[in-house]
Amino acid sequence: MSFFTSLSGLKNAETDLRVIANNIANAETVGFKKSSAQFADLVATGSSTDPRRSPGIGATVAGITQDFVLGPLEQTGRSLDLAIDGDGFFALANPFSGDVSYSRNGNFRLSAAGELEDAWGNRLQAYPVDAAGNPTSTTPADVDVPITNAAGSTLANVTIDVRGIVNAAYADGTTEPVGMVALATFPAPNGLRSIGQTKWQATGDSGVAVFGNPGIGTYGEMISGALERSNVDLAEEMVSLLTAQRNYQANARAIDTATQISTTVLNLRQQ
Repeated sequence: MSFFTSLSGLKNAETDLRVIANNIANAETVGFKKSSAQFADLVATGSSTDPRRSPGIGATVAGITQDFVLGPLEQTGRSLDLAIDGDGFFALANPFSGDVSYSRNGNFRLSAAGELEDAWGNRLQAYPVDAAGNPTSTTPADVDVPITNAAGSTLANVTIDVRGIVNAAYADGTTEPVGMVALATFPAPNGLRSIGQTKWQATGDSGVAVFGNPGIGTYGEMISGALERSNVDLAEEMVSLLTAQRNYQANARAIDTATQISTTVLNLRQQ
């Protein structure tokens, strides 16, 4: 039994190492959120078992939780780089499937057709607005920036203010709002499913997305010209790495000790 008890410890230590390694590997990934492994003990008991004589039968992974604490903000000076100062996720729609994913990575670009998208071509979702910048709908949609205005003047620049208003500036000196960035929050963000590329999908555990306006209520304000860095603390991860390594070595030594005891018993029987 001691072999399998220690084996569960080895597997748990390996899982812990994998989680820590993933955190360290993404220490420089924009919008990345670190994870931590949680463990629980296994105890074999029954109605006829003396509770004072239950040594336990090992441990198991109780869960791998994500930490959505705000990461440090880096000033880039680029107008289409966005950081959320507070709660919320950017909503990104796949142009082919229509599936919506959520991210804290605000590194956007303007396509030739005037759509605001991320590096993988997913479209940033925003509320349509009137000439004064007030939302005209509660349903987010793709941001469509006209390449030329009504006067035929070409697009010169796109900026986004703290309220999330996307403003298009044209060569004739005019500006017009074209949308307001829609932010999403979730009843239980730890239930979001990570799908890579610093994106998450909603699940039954997270609940459905609740959209809101930047800077209102619990939704964070927009910071233009900045990106949110990974919230991984390398010093903390290195300490965790050493701890996981020691746990792995201790369980391996326990298996080695059990092997020596078994060998000794077998040798006694042969004599």
